[in-house]
Amino acid sequence: MNQTYALTAVTVVVLVTVLVGALGLRISRTTSDFYVASRTVGPRLNAAAISGEYLSAASFLGVAGLVLLQGPEMLWYPVGYTAGYLVLLALVAAPLRRSGAYTLPDFAEGRLQSQAVRRIAVAFVLGVGWLYLLPQLQGAGLTLEVLTGAPRWVGGVVVAFVVTAAVAAGGMRSITFVQAFQYWLKLTALLVPAFFLIAAWAGDGAPRASFDAPAVFREHTAVTVGEDLRLSLDAPLTVTVTGQVDGRSYAAAPLELTAGQHSVRARTRLEFTSGSVVPVPDARAGAGADRDVPGWSKPLSGDGREHRLYATYGLILATFLGTMGLPHVAVRFYTSPDGRAARRTTLVVLGLLGVFYLLPQVYGALGRIYAPELALTGDADAAVLVLPERMLGGLLGELLGALLAGGAFAAFLSTASGLTMAVAGVLHQDVLPRRGLGSFRLAVVVALAVPLAGAATATHVPVADAVGLAFAVSASSFCPLLVLGIWWSGLTPPGAVAGLLTGGGAALGAVVVTRCGLAPAGWAHALLAWPAVWSVPLGFLTMVLVSLATRSRIPAGTAAALARLHLPEDVAGDRAAGGAR
Repeated sequence: MNQTYALTAVTVVVLVTVLVGALGLRISRTTSDFYVASRTVGPRLNAAAISGEYLSAASFLGVAGLVLLQGPEMLWYPVGYTAGYLVLLALVAAPLRRSGAYTLPDFAEGRLQSQAVRRIAVAFVLGVGWLYLLPQLQGAGLTLEVLTGAPRWVGGVVVAFVVTAAVAAGGMRSITFVQAFQYWLKLTALLVPAFFLIAAWAGDGAPRASFDAPAVFREHTAVTVGEDLRLSLDAPLTVTVTGQVDGRSYAAAPLELTAGQHSVRARTRLEFTSGSVVPVPDARAGAGADRDVPGWSKPLSGDGREHRLYATYGLILATFLGTMGLPHVAVRFYTSPDGRAARRTTLVVLGLLGVFYLLPQVYGALGRIYAPELALTGDADAAVLVLPERMLGGLLGELLGALLAGGAFAAFLSTASGLTMAVAGVLHQDVLPRRGLGSFRLAVVVALAVPLAGAATATHVPVADAVGLAFAVSASSFCPLLVLGIWWSGLTPPGAVAGLLTGGGAALGAVVVTRCGLAPAGWAHALLAWPAVWSVPLGFLTMVLVSLATRSRIPAGTAAALARLHLPEDVAGDRAAGGAR
């Protein structure tokens, strides 16, 4: 890829972000401007901004990487991301806006009149926000590494610096315009190259297998394995090995790998001849009688080590229910003028997300044909970035690659901006000393410093997997709190505390154990790696049971709080005025 073109595209995106942030410094004057843009953002602008910040590194790069790795089995993956807004539209959007809160902890305290609930909500906002920021910084590092060969930490530092400048300068009002612009940029960056790539694929004279056929190498290919792998083969395969396979060392020696499982050490070089089937990493399918059954649909009672069907259910549930509790999504609805506008915003978001998610599948499918080696190097997320040069070449390939690079960086910047805004708002209100806008800007720095440090140490985690973990924690903590807090008058502060700590704490603990590599193989690993199936019901059940056991602790103002959440603003205002008279 031409570094000059790619860096120019990234620089333009960065400069636009900084310039709009500087504009925000001129028009943001009050606390309400910084936190919720004075609640004046219309549905179309707000929907574009929400879509811009929601379509993160997992959407721009990760979905295509998953399709490249696992084929059509992963076409369901974006469904949960999009469908989550249906639940949000039906149950949460308008009441959340009518609550009058600035942040999720504000809502928790206002609804339950409890400082304890607020403090725990603060902890989970920070946990979810930092978990979600981590893959944005890692994805930026991968992008700059592919573009320039720079160390991976450089991309994270660049994103952190730009986001800090934009958010600290203008707060919510400025990043609203930034994120709306970045949605349309990301859509254009994927859509335009897709036309050229599909045309090149259609005009390719080489035989084309069906999408669900195994990926093959189109030419003699040498691959250096990025990390220790287990490979699954359904048939014998001859490769030339320099390194360690199955515990034995080889020096540029031919080796016939039998059908079944094989372990390959990191930095081993494998050379494949033209037409060789790409081995499947991480034992997704394996050999045996059920090899033709897609990994995600194997029975729950099967002997597969990864229990892919359970994992699928866990991820769908996490994305479906976790959307409503993401701090950067929730805070967006506070910027709507009223509850009706919040609902209209959500409806437009569904359309914008649906259009966008048609495109990453194209890149994943083409990546299986033209860049299959990425499945072995650990860089499957880079498929979007390398395809123009691989398929088109020349000036056109370089220009389209630069456009995709700019779009990818826009994905990191927009999502990181929204998350930083949400986390900084909570830090400013509840953790750091509140001393005006200067304290808010310090909170912005702290909000990015923690995930930046994590990005430097947590490497080789696919961005889609990392984002899925954040969704699981959100679904297990804030989903029960919001649904029960909005729709059930019997929720009590002790019930909310117990549910947050039990459901959300269990999911967060499972994430930590999984990421530290402490989970044993088999069902134990599956349960901890995809906890939403059991942690979400656990959170709901705990909140309900403890609330029923502490009915005497129902806040005195519960009826008035629920009326405010469910009645239109003009009716609620009239009731309040009548009560005052």
